[in-house]
Amino acid sequence: MKRDDILKNAMKLINGKRSKDYGDAYDNHQRIADLWSVVFGFKVLVWQVYLCLILVKVARLVNSPKHLDSMIDIPGYAALLGETIDKDDK
Repeated sequence: MKRDDILKNAMKLINGKRSKDYGDAYDNHQRIADLWSVVFGFKVLVWQVYLCLILVKVARLVNSPKHLDSMIDIPGYAALLGETIDKDDK
C-alpha cells in the first residue's frame, strides 16, 4: 500500500466510521483517560492515551510487521495527538 493510501485511510477512519461508532475522538479518549486514572491511581491525560495507543500498535507491528490495520491506526492516533496538544495549549 502506498503512503498516501495509508494516510487517506487513517483520515477516513478518524473523521468517519470511528467517529460515528465512538463519538467525538477527544471525548472518547477523555473517558479512556479517566478510566485509566482510576485503574493506575494517578491522573492520565488524553495525549498520554494517544501515545500509549500508538505504542500498542507498534508492539503489534513487531510481531506482525505487515498488519495493515496497525499501520493505518498509527498516523490516525498521531493526528489526534497533534489536535489534542493544540487544544491543551489554548
